[in-house]
Amino acid sequence: MCGGVGSRFWPSSRQAKPKQFIDFMGTGRSLLQMTFDRVLDVVPAENVIIVTNGDYADLIREQLPQVSPEHILLEPARRNTAPCIAWAAHHIAAICPDALMVVTPADHLILRESEFHKAVCRGFDFVEHNDALLTLGIEPSRPETGYGYIQVGAPVTEHICKVKTFTEKPNIELAKVFLASGDFKWNSGVFIWSAKAVLKGLAEHAPELASRFEAGKGDFGTEREAAFIADAFPACPAISIDYALMEKASNVYVESVDPGWSDLGTWSALLENSPRNSKGNVTQGCQVLSYETTGSVFSVTNPRKVVVVDGLNDYVVADTDDVLLICPLAHEQQIKQYVNDVKSKFNESYI
Repeated sequence: MCGGVGSRFWPSSRQAKPKQFIDFMGTGRSLLQMTFDRVLDVVPAENVIIVTNGDYADLIREQLPQVSPEHILLEPARRNTAPCIAWAAHHIAAICPDALMVVTPADHLILRESEFHKAVCRGFDFVEHNDALLTLGIEPSRPETGYGYIQVGAPVTEHICKVKTFTEKPNIELAKVFLASGDFKWNSGVFIWSAKAVLKGLAEHAPELASRFEAGKGDFGTEREAAFIADAFPACPAISIDYALMEKASNVYVESVDPGWSDLGTWSALLENSPRNSKGNVTQGCQVLSYETTGSVFSVTNPRKVVVVDGLNDYVVADTDDVLLICPLAHEQQIKQYVNDVKSKFNESYI
C-alpha cells in the first residue's frame, strides 16, 4: 500500500512526494524501496503488487523500475485502506483464486528483517490451513493513540493467538488502560490472509464496499479492469480496513513478533529510530550548531544551509524551500491541524 500522504511528516512529506518516496533513514533507498527489498525474501518479485494513487505513477516507475506496469494499481481517488485492499484482493484472485496475501504499508521501518521474514512465513502457513485474518502484533511501549490495539486471546499455535477485541486508535485514557493491562499488542498494519478470506470478510462486514467491487467481478484481470475502477473506486466509502473489517470479524488472529518495527508515522518515531549525536539530536540533510539543545530533530532540504539553535529541547525543526516548521515534539499530533490551517489560510501549494 503506497498511496498515503504522510501529513504527520509535513512539511518534508508533501502531496507531490509523500514520505514513502523519501530516503528518511539515509540509506540511499526510500521507504518504498526498502519495503520492496524486504518482501523479496518471502514473495517473488513478479508477485509484488503496488497499490498507489494515480498521482504517484511516475514516482513508482522511477523508484521501482523492475515492477511491471500491470502490477501497479493506480487509484483514481484516495479512499483509505479498505478499498485499496479490496481492489488488490480482487485483482490477485482473478490471477490466482487460491492466492495468499501479505499486505504491508510502504512507509514502515523494520530493523530485524529476518524476524519479519520468519513471521510472514509462519503466517502464510497458518492462513493456508485456516479461514483466518491474521495481523502482526507488536508489544506496546507507550500509550500511543495513533495505532490500533489488539487484545490477545487464547493461543492456537506457539506464536499465534485468537483476538479478543480489536480497537482502532483509542483516546489517550483508553490507551493508558491498554498499556497497563499487559493484554494488548499494537496492530502493525501488516496483514496476512488468503484472497478468499478477506473478500469473504468484506462481503459480510462491509457489504456497501464489497458490492462496489462485486459489480465488476468479471472485469478483474482483463483490459476492462482500469475502466471499471475509474468508475467504481471514487464511489467507495473512505474507510480503513481496521474499521471496515478487523474490528468486526470473528476470525481475527494475531501473531506476536518483535521485528524492530516502527510505522515511522511521526517525527518522534524518526527520532527514536535514527542515530543521535551526543546531545540526543538527529540531523538530516543539514549542518547544525546547537547550544543547550537536546532530543530534537532537524530536517533541512538545502544541504548548504547551516542551522544555529540555542535552547530547544524536544523539538522538530523541518525546513523546506517554502515552509519552515518549528514545533514541540509533544505537539506533533497537531501537525495535521497545522496542515489544514495552512491550506485554508494560504493555498494548497504548501501542502
